[in-house]
Amino acid sequence: MKIVADTALTPAGWQSSVCVELADDGTIAAVTSAESGSVADHHVDVLLPAPVNLHSHGFQRAMAGMTEHRGPDPRDSFWTWRKLMYRFLDQLTPDDVRAITALVQMEMLEAGYAAVGEFHYLHNHSDGNPYDNPAELSEQVASAASDTGIGLTLLPVLYEQGGCDGRALGAGQRRFGRTIDSFENLYTGAQRAVQQLPPDAQCGVAPHSLRAVSRESLQRAIDIAPDQPFHIHVAEQDLEVEEVLSAWGRRPVEWLLENHQPDARWCLIHCTQMLDHEIEALAKSGAVAGLCPITESSLGDGIFAAKAFLQAGGSIGVGSDSNIRISLVEELRTLEYSQRLRDKSRAVLASGDHSTGRRLFDAINAGGAQACKRKSGALAAGALADLVAIDRSGVHLHGSRDDDILDHWFFAGDDRVVSDVWAAGRHQVRGGRHIARDAIVANYLRTLSGLRDRL
Repeated sequence: MKIVADTALTPAGWQSSVCVELADDGTIAAVTSAESGSVADHHVDVLLPAPVNLHSHGFQRAMAGMTEHRGPDPRDSFWTWRKLMYRFLDQLTPDDVRAITALVQMEMLEAGYAAVGEFHYLHNHSDGNPYDNPAELSEQVASAASDTGIGLTLLPVLYEQGGCDGRALGAGQRRFGRTIDSFENLYTGAQRAVQQLPPDAQCGVAPHSLRAVSRESLQRAIDIAPDQPFHIHVAEQDLEVEEVLSAWGRRPVEWLLENHQPDARWCLIHCTQMLDHEIEALAKSGAVAGLCPITESSLGDGIFAAKAFLQAGGSIGVGSDSNIRISLVEELRTLEYSQRLRDKSRAVLASGDHSTGRRLFDAINAGGAQACKRKSGALAAGALADLVAIDRSGVHLHGSRDDDILDHWFFAGDDRVVSDVWAAGRHQVRGGRHIARDAIVANYLRTLSGLRDRL
């Protein structure tokens, strides 16, 4: 396939009249200048590398809008939200998981993401007993990726205890539970599921958090797949920081940096509660900070220190986490606006060389690709053909050029300007709609009706 773009963002910067040739293996074969009158299989207005959504809990998409009533505590919090989430997930069947995950993956593609890191911690029956196939629900996630064509990095989660004191899992957590020994079997099954997908799919390892694993199991998890992505929730909430500090004598990021060696294969999710020395040290480690601005806002987590982290040379990516809202634009807008509200300033994450939108877009493309071990993030020969085309004929992008295209998209426009998305060369979004939208939505609506009846 040859795609001709009027404007494209390449590693050399913005270029006009660009031809991107795709190879049969899902990579970019060549990026060249389009000659006048060039015949193309597809013509687009603006062509960009498509980012990775590096952190998702797919099944939570069906919860969106259910948690906006205040709980019994006058100061509602993450912890009261979590109780509702536990009650909700007790109702999910394997078919439900596949249908909900397919819906959210479809929405991600339509929003401009080409791939997702699925931090998957739902493993067991509602009574806590494992399925006959330990990787049953991991297989449902992989099946959803087959339905949608999204690029998948599956991250099965190790969740073995209810807190740093080693207490047993609570009733709401029993669907997550795995010992480190049974987790290794689960990981093998998840690998097999991923191997049934196109070759761009990956499988990594994800201890849920320092609260949810023992120190010994954390080390074993690190060693299970030493060349694959390694993701972990860290320092999301004040109470989490206090618990780890009380039990282990260090704050979560401090403890990880002192006791392990986070590097380029690591992705630390959230990191909203860090002190200055932790920001500096984590930035220098080479690990990616996985930010989920919409979810962090929804749950009242706090504001990530993006300005200081980027100034220290840190790498970031974005994810949709609880999936309350699927919007690449709004994740980036929320990230920047949170910095402005905190600092009472403007264009906080812009650099001397690039506008706010360009700097954010470059950062999340590089960080997301690194975190999910995906050879993407650039319109360059040899990279995966993860591409997003946007249409600037509408009122909000009309006449925009170069970095202004991204600024108008992120701060004045919305996801409706996305016209086409390719995931490893698979043309899954055309004319702004996923090619299987009608069937995926119909299946999801049937699933949601049954689920709400059970709730």
